Amino acid sequence: MEVTKEQIAEWFKGLQDAICNSLEVLDGKSTFMEDQWNRPEGGGGRSRVIKDGDLIEKGGVNFSAVSGPTPDKILKALNLPEAEFFATGVSIVLHPQNPWVPIIHMNVRYFEMSNGVWWFGGGIDLTPHYVIPEKAKNFHQHLKDACDKHNTEFYPKFKQWADDYFFVKHRDETRGIGGIFFDRMTDKEGRSKDQQWSFVKDVGETFIPAYTDAVKGLRDKHWSESEKNWQKIRRGRYVEFNLVHDKGTKFGLDTNGRTESILMSLPPEANWEYNHQSSSEIEKETLSFLKKGIDWV
Repeated sequence: MEVTKEQIAEWFKGLQDAICNSLEVLDGKSTFMEDQWNRPEGGGGRSRVIKDGDLIEKGGVNFSAVSGPTPDKILKALNLPEAEFFATGVSIVLHPQNPWVPIIHMNVRYFEMSNGVWWFGGGIDLTPHYVIPEKAKNFHQHLKDACDKHNTEFYPKFKQWADDYFFVKHRDETRGIGGIFFDRMTDKEGRSKDQQWSFVKDVGETFIPAYTDAVKGLRDKHWSESEKNWQKIRRGRYVEFNLVHDKGTKFGLDTNGRTESILMSLPPEANWEYNHQSSSEIEKETLSFLKKGIDWV
């Protein structure tokens, strides 16, 4: 008996619980506040936000399971026949206090329709304000290990997909050092629904060890006001991507999702300096890494 949408949603709720518990321990100061919400057309979710922590300045770990008639915008955008839909998943964005600590994002999700259409999607990516090659290599190794357990072709394929997806076109730069991204994974690819689901679960469980290693040795690193300003400028680029290019943001808004939960991905503060020019060598080095196709592992 293959996995059901109810079982998938329940597992995602457990993933949200496990990640929130681990992040509270890792932060050591702040805790999550929960906001439960209902969607008028069907379903709802649990939004959890943490702020003013020792490690995390602002972050969210959201679970949702929404359903109902598929909005026309979604049908047209995805070229789908009219039917009821069900979508569930967990979405995470963490903005750190320290400029040396990277922003991290993860989303794992499942979508199905009453006509039998279904697929999985998701990914994890890292957006350092300062790119440190050894940290980038370690992060990508976590993702490659998770992928290789299922198919050695996954990592190179999904890394390229992430490079292409997390690209700020109007800036001609990647959002960060990428990661993996995958979407519309079905059984038509020669893998059963349960096999695809097993992969998605492993991606979800990779988040905490990957993030723990990403912040290790950096969270207590001294920073200056100049470095804090650079963090805010890089956050501005993050905002630009999420509001201009991100399909997840558009999907949430187009399905009448909860706006506060959808936009929790935005940082608490960001700067847009007119025609900003990098002044330090490490800023220039970071910009040189914001391109597609870097082989980190």
